[in-house]
Amino acid sequence: MSASAGPPSAGGEDGVPKEAEVAEGIRAAILRGELAPNQRLVEAELCEQYGASRFSVRVALRDLAGQGLIELQRNRGARIREITLDEAIEISQVRMVVEGLVAARAAELATDDDAAELEQIGRDMREAVGSGEPLRYSELNARLHSKVREIARHVTAERIIEELRGQMVRHQFRLALRPGRSSVSLGQHERIIAGIVSRDPAESESAMRAHIASVIEALREGT
Repeated sequence: MSASAGPPSAGGEDGVPKEAEVAEGIRAAILRGELAPNQRLVEAELCEQYGASRFSVRVALRDLAGQGLIELQRNRGARIREITLDEAIEISQVRMVVEGLVAARAAELATDDDAAELEQIGRDMREAVGSGEPLRYSELNARLHSKVREIARHVTAERIIEELRGQMVRHQFRLALRPGRSSVSLGQHERIIAGIVSRDPAESESAMRAHIASVIEALREGT
């Protein structure tokens, strides 16, 4: 049966459509690095893993293909899409613009509690660098960017960034483990925090764009 035929699937937990539940499960596994580039996704195994129908799994895979996270190959099924270095650089260029906008908006909307949380994340990041903990620093990095997006409350930008982040996860992980990278990016993140805390949209945007420009340069240096 084709994916376009058949009735809608029954809802999953909390009334979430089963296909959405499957798609989010696979997407989360990609973000955690549990699924490697070019790894095959077998429909029968996904049906069993998520307790879903083949129809729901196919809809989920189509959705993930639309997000650029997997490839659907004729007569060969689905596999995790491998993002080339050139694509990673292009994705980062788009992120630079969108996340710059988000940082500027966060500076306009940040409350005193938001500012205090950002400053604490910054202190934790500095501590992680000082104690030589790149994985902890990477987690704090993700937390900082997530908090900035939360403060900004820009739904469209959030959706775009989340989609791009899923495609970049493997390159970001490698970059995070590169010797000295944490020390380089620490000052950049502290500048972003300072711009938002001081409620300066122009400085916040400039700091965010400079940070992601540095990411792009680091990706190019890795070739």
